[in-house]
Amino acid sequence: MMEHMTMTDLGDRGADRTLFFIFGATGDLARRKLFPAFYSLYREGKLSERFAVIGLARRPRTNEQFREDVSVSIREFARYKAEEDEQWEKFASHFHYMSLDINKPEAFGQLKELADRLDDSYDIGGNRLFYLALAPELFGSVSFNLRDGGLLDSPGWHRLVIEKPFGYDLPSAEKLNEQIRQVFQEDEVYRIDHYLGKEMVQNIEVVRFANAFFEPLWNNKHIANIQITLSETVGVEERGGYYDHAGALRDMGQNHMLQMITMMAMEPPSRMEPEDIRDEKVKVLRSLRVFRDAEEVRDNVVRGQYAAGEHKGKPLPAYRSEEGVPADSVTETYFAARVFVDNFRWAGVPFYIRTGKRLPVKTTEVVVEFKNMPENVYFSRKTKLEPNLLVFRVNPTEGIYLKMNAKRPGSEWGIVPIAMDFCQSCEVGINTPEAYERLLYDAARGDSTYFTRWDEVALAWKFVDRIEQAWREQHVDLHPYPAGSWGPEAAQALLARDGFKWWPVNGQHEGEVVWATPVAGK
Repeated sequence: MMEHMTMTDLGDRGADRTLFFIFGATGDLARRKLFPAFYSLYREGKLSERFAVIGLARRPRTNEQFREDVSVSIREFARYKAEEDEQWEKFASHFHYMSLDINKPEAFGQLKELADRLDDSYDIGGNRLFYLALAPELFGSVSFNLRDGGLLDSPGWHRLVIEKPFGYDLPSAEKLNEQIRQVFQEDEVYRIDHYLGKEMVQNIEVVRFANAFFEPLWNNKHIANIQITLSETVGVEERGGYYDHAGALRDMGQNHMLQMITMMAMEPPSRMEPEDIRDEKVKVLRSLRVFRDAEEVRDNVVRGQYAAGEHKGKPLPAYRSEEGVPADSVTETYFAARVFVDNFRWAGVPFYIRTGKRLPVKTTEVVVEFKNMPENVYFSRKTKLEPNLLVFRVNPTEGIYLKMNAKRPGSEWGIVPIAMDFCQSCEVGINTPEAYERLLYDAARGDSTYFTRWDEVALAWKFVDRIEQAWREQHVDLHPYPAGSWGPEAAQALLARDGFKWWPVNGQHEGEVVWATPVAGK
């Protein structure tokens, strides 16, 4: 079992001496995210020379062919340019390939022989990280085969990294977890939610806990509501068959959206250790107000499905016209919800969340709307004051935006909203670290802070399953919305009933003066 290490102990030391096993090495995730992440870590000195990667998939490949696949991936998706030079040759030499049928236990004995040879060649010390970029129903059988094939008998540490979805509901998640826990201890299991690896999601903690003027305001006395938007412009594309069995709630709500709520609502941890931070996130999930029946779901949750529409003059098909989607599908491609965290700090503050496909812009933002000034005092009697906003821009632009009121120059009582806008991605440029770089690096170092623990997964499924059950059994309305729009009208009404509105996202704030941070080098 891995020894307990604090974040202070981990520091910034490199991911030294690790043998990485990438299951699904010919898949899209490995090509777009994992191989570029390895290259960035190597270029930045976060991987020493004592590492090796074994790519595993059924497709036959030689080491040379696999290294060419890695090269193509890095040239297309990596932050750093790959030059065909001595440094590149040294990096590529760490990559090896084995064709493996994961349904054949005897093949894992051959994998052990390869792993042992590489362990000796690179002086890795038996440390092994198994990355399963596979369908979740395969997690259990692969874990058993790793154990039975002797791959967990090496003297170092062993860690299992698994991708979402972790199950399709609570019972299936419990079954998967039971299988995995027969082989790996909980502190050896790293469940990835790549949103937790994004720079600005991690920056939420820093802004909250490293600035003295925010903490006294971070509660129900001063905050009116919090809005979390995760919008996509794409439809289901070639994933229609998969998506129709998942839907927006399972695909985005159970993981990304609830995780961002925990980041916004958690209490300051007593110590900066991974388990203390995750303990505070679990407390938030335990405090979520669970919907008791279909009527409460109907009052607090909106589900929608995109119909035919257009975006920037381009016609867009309806969801039911997409390849692999049944013509009578009732799967949601959009959902919005009003969520309450019933604890001392947040009682009464609505958290509004929304996510959907075929929306006008691709963006992830968190908007904190502070309570407005009383309407019968001083400036409020002479002019309409806008509420103050604090916005975390997570994707695609990374930054922090603060909106406040100030006097219009040259006027007597004119007040206009002004904004202080810090663009982190403008400062860092295209070399902003990718989420998978941070998460791969953390998993190799044994830092579990930004991975989800089993009790987080279970509590999130409990919350989501109530909604799914109401949709399934009570036939809660499915609202159509034109592709290219901001979703169903019912989502606007959800906030309007409380006297609020969805704030514009992706920098679409109008009518304000902006004080922006200068772009580096300009």
